[in-house]
Amino acid sequence: MNKKKQLGLIVAMILLYGNSFGQTKELRSEQNKVNEKSAETYFDLMITTASTNLNYGSSNSAFSDYKKETKGIHAGVSFQAGISSKFSLVSELYYIRKGGELTANNPLTNQNTILRLNAVELPVLARFHFGKFYLNAGPSIAYNFSGTRKIDDVSTAISFNNSIDAFKRLDAGIQVGGGIIFPIKQKRLALDFRYCYGLTNISYDKQMFSRGLIISVHFSTPWKTNPLGKK
Repeated sequence: MNKKKQLGLIVAMILLYGNSFGQTKELRSEQNKVNEKSAETYFDLMITTASTNLNYGSSNSAFSDYKKETKGIHAGVSFQAGISSKFSLVSELYYIRKGGELTANNPLTNQNTILRLNAVELPVLARFHFGKFYLNAGPSIAYNFSGTRKIDDVSTAISFNNSIDAFKRLDAGIQVGGGIIFPIKQKRLALDFRYCYGLTNISYDKQMFSRGLIISVHFSTPWKTNPLGKK
């Protein structure tokens, strides 16, 4: 092979290599853009305890020295539908036991009283992601399907009809909070902190609003399809 052919072959190989390198770089750049826009979609199982109390509206200050929090189970499922790497929508469905306690000699009664409500709750949250951390907020609606009132050592079932000492089944509110994510291979573990602020008066004969702090552990599994994700 003469020198001209050798030179031509070398030039052709350099051009081919340069073109291949440029295409590879372009593909990687496009892949990075896709990854930046990719939505994280997860299905979570969550379980923990919730710390709840009651707010007595305009009379709440009179009860402040008598109120105590109650602990209850909080367990259910959560679905995070990613829209972008920075934002997602979260819907949850869980069982929660909430309520509150008044110590003896309070403005309502001379006896120690503990109210417990068993509810199914459905919040829908906007979630903003900042690396391993996130913030979320949104409305929630709950259905109280049963409950008890314990006065001293005697427990009785509460009523949900429209009468004195009865309670309402529907309870709407707002939830705000945040969390931190711990990746574990393709799955993840999340620790979620949330404050629940009830907007609905759940009592028929007095002002009574739900309040609560939920610290929950989420066990997450990636969800393959996401209709809300960017194409």
